[in-house]
Amino acid sequence: MLRTLTTLAIVLTLSLLATTSATAEVKHRFGVGAHYWTALDDIDVDDVKEDGVAYLVSYQLRPASLIKFGLDVEMLPEEFGGAAENVYAPQAYVILGSTLYAGLGIGTYYTDGEFAEDPFYNLRAGIDLCLLPFIYLDINANYRFENWDDIGALDDKISSDTITLGTAVRIEL
Repeated sequence: MLRTLTTLAIVLTLSLLATTSATAEVKHRFGVGAHYWTALDDIDVDDVKEDGVAYLVSYQLRPASLIKFGLDVEMLPEEFGGAAENVYAPQAYVILGSTLYAGLGIGTYYTDGEFAEDPFYNLRAGIDLCLLPFIYLDINANYRFENWDDIGALDDKISSDTITLGTAVRIEL
C-alpha cells in the first residue's frame, strides 16, 4: 500500500513539474462537498449499508488551464463496510479539462486505526462551473473500482464497485 501511494506521489510530482512553466500562474482551490454513493451489487450483510452520503474536504492545484491535481479526503459513516468507527478515504486525482472534465484517481480507506491493504481506483467526469471570479461549483459522477474486504471486521468478503454523484464548492486563491 505504501509503495502504491509513494508511486502515485512521484507521478503527480513529475507531472506537476512537466506542466508548470516559470511564467505560469498556478492556482490553488480549497473546498468542501458531499456525494451520494451506492454499491452496484446487493450486500446481504447485517450492519452494512448499500448507499449513503459522504462528506469531503478538497484541495486542487491548477498549474495549467487544462490540468488539475486534486487531493480529497472523504468522511464516510460507520455503517460503510461494517466499520466500527467512521471511515476516511484519502484520494489523489489527475484531472484533464476545464469546464467539462474527466479524471483518474487512486485512494485508500482508513478506519479502526489501519489503512486498507489494497487501493481503490476512480473514474470521474464532471462539470466545473465558475459562479464568481474565485468561487467554483463542481458537479461530478464517479465510478469506483473497489473491494470492501479491508474495511471493518467483517467475516464475509464484500466486493462491489460503487457509483457516486457529488458536488463540491471551492474557493480559488
